[in-house]
Amino acid sequence: MGTDRISPTRLGRIPFDGRIPFNRSLKGSVALLALLAGMPLAARADEAVVLPQLQVEDDIQTANGPIDGYVPRRSATGSKTDAAITEIPQSVSVVGRRQLDDLPGNKVDEVLGYTAGVKAGQFGTDSDTDWLMIRGFDAGQTGVFMNGLGLYQYGFGGYSIDTFLLERIDVLKGASSALYGGANVGGLINLVSKRPTGERLRHVETGINNWGNAYLGFDIGDALDANSSYRLTGKVSGGHWETDKSEDFRGVIAPSYTWKGDSTRVTLLGMYQDQDLTHTGGFWPYVGSVVPAAFGRIPRDFYYGEEDVDLYRRQQAMIGWEVEHDASDSVTLRQNFRYSRVHTRERGPYPYGWRVPGAPYEGGGTEPTAPGNELFRIGFEHETTVNSVAADNQAEWRVTTGSVDHKILGGIDYRYYMIDHVQKSGGGTPISVTDPVYGAPQGAAFTYLDQELSMHQLGAYLQDQMRIDGNWILTLTGRYDRVWTKSDDAYVSPWTPNAYNYRGEEGAFSGRAGLGYEFENGVTPYVSVATVFNPQIGADRLGTPFEPEKGLQYEAGVKYMANEFDGLFTASVFELTKENALVPDPVNINYKVQRGEVRSRGIELEARTKLGGGFSLLGQATFQDVEITEDSNTALIGKTPVLVADTSASLWLDHAFQATVLDGLSAGAGIRYTGESWANETNTLKVPDSTVLDAAIRYRRAGWGVSVDVVNLLDKEYVSGCGSVYQCGYGAGRTATLTLSLDW
Repeated sequence: MGTDRISPTRLGRIPFDGRIPFNRSLKGSVALLALLAGMPLAARADEAVVLPQLQVEDDIQTANGPIDGYVPRRSATGSKTDAAITEIPQSVSVVGRRQLDDLPGNKVDEVLGYTAGVKAGQFGTDSDTDWLMIRGFDAGQTGVFMNGLGLYQYGFGGYSIDTFLLERIDVLKGASSALYGGANVGGLINLVSKRPTGERLRHVETGINNWGNAYLGFDIGDALDANSSYRLTGKVSGGHWETDKSEDFRGVIAPSYTWKGDSTRVTLLGMYQDQDLTHTGGFWPYVGSVVPAAFGRIPRDFYYGEEDVDLYRRQQAMIGWEVEHDASDSVTLRQNFRYSRVHTRERGPYPYGWRVPGAPYEGGGTEPTAPGNELFRIGFEHETTVNSVAADNQAEWRVTTGSVDHKILGGIDYRYYMIDHVQKSGGGTPISVTDPVYGAPQGAAFTYLDQELSMHQLGAYLQDQMRIDGNWILTLTGRYDRVWTKSDDAYVSPWTPNAYNYRGEEGAFSGRAGLGYEFENGVTPYVSVATVFNPQIGADRLGTPFEPEKGLQYEAGVKYMANEFDGLFTASVFELTKENALVPDPVNINYKVQRGEVRSRGIELEARTKLGGGFSLLGQATFQDVEITEDSNTALIGKTPVLVADTSASLWLDHAFQATVLDGLSAGAGIRYTGESWANETNTLKVPDSTVLDAAIRYRRAGWGVSVDVVNLLDKEYVSGCGSVYQCGYGAGRTATLTLSLDW
């Protein structure tokens, strides 16, 4: 039997259930196959037809599976179903495993630097935290998900996920409450774990960077029998980093197991991680980092801590499952579940401005005035334990009514988050940045917070994704959430007598409506409107719990998935408003009040494509105008929040050499531009724009591989952003990593 080839690009846009939709146009489909087989068009559609074997040029992607190259076709993040990206009525970006391997970076915020709408690492180098913003709004607390389930983070009760464990990272831009309930206003980041593939996998790699930090990673999997398979992924790393005196150790292991029956599929996912770190980077004063002081700038590798005091230790564990059952050809039931626990201990002196002799506490100076250019330091420590549960139960029904194909999704999900944390603070000794002397005794720390805080969220949602007359795509999503919060504080501070003991209950509806039209050439314009519901933990100075953030987003755009070549292009324009934003209480700055409103408007452009001749390209440009429209301080109305850059752009060009003598050699280079931002609320102090170059070169042959990747190739010194005049962070200096790998 002969073999013909068909392009996978149209297969990437197969709607809804991932199957070729013969039911919409049976005769046309058979005619198409007849043409591919070289049969006459006169063949009757209802006859039994023997077709030649068809070989697809590439594997059909799944919503959570691997991506061949840089071009994604499907995602579950924007609909909770396996959908083509062009069918989702919002902007979606996907970073696949190939991009994670090819481009420099290891942390989540490091690998999102080439993604439209995302500002990553806004405080620069930080070994224990991923700093992320989407469309001008912080995404750290409620904007990070893993395998579709939220990784809620509050205070110092956060998670850390090594990108070596991930298959892909999906970024959904804009309001997502109609699907997920409480989620960041600007969008969410969904981390998708590696999982068994049913095929033999043997991979090991080791590497070291120019700072002396080395690692060993392994990724092993195989089929156990006809129905089950396993995968075991792990990584150990340790050594020094850019900051002077810094050391760290990290170890993580993630086992997974999949069983597939005739109609049921079960995947078990586990992970344990241990981190023992020295603090790196720092929150520096504006004068001395962004602009020079009289002595110059604080060195980028300056260590502000004390080695015998410095402590950062985090242990986290996760276990969960994904179960999917086909109740019939048209109905699928699913349950996703995860239990997580993280325990973190942290201690050390932290800088807070320049020392000001004679001032209260002698701290908070905006310019160095003390002899020796001394930084003021505050002693701080905490111990935090988090237990969380997330479960999502879904039923999906695929049905056709007349000329409309429906994919109806209904679900009930539940989230529980409990944090038990003790925080202490005390006096710290100052330290000179020009002539540092370490080893001075630090002051005793006193408890100011001893709190147990919990949040329960229960939500029910319903969605109908409709394909009308083959080309129109209508998506309607609705959800209702109920949230309960509770806080008990064993220690009542004289500065905050009511803030940490409260009970709260809130409920709200949220929704999304989107309409698109898919042309035969792969162009899909769309419009959508969505509402925002994002519960808040905390209370005002009277002990009244905060209400959820609310808001509204309008978005319009166009997506193009090429037929003639492998490429995905997205352009979107949006307006997003967040209400009930927390702002400082004008009566007592130790508290917050909900009198704020922030509006974000912008344009996002993104391109991911194979250019031919072995070239691949990633490009993005983001233009946004973020403005405070309501605030308890009327002087801030019309201002831009700190850390928000008005513009960003990036371009990565990769080339796989195809000449026989150079087979296996590839190289890439990229440029990242971040526009200006503000360092203070009144918008009088600017953080300048920055341009950074990255590069990589690789050689892979007969299972062996060697690569060198470099972040900040020219070692440019710049400040990533400032949260205030005391909180500015340098971007990472030049970091070159040599990696050796073996697949067998």
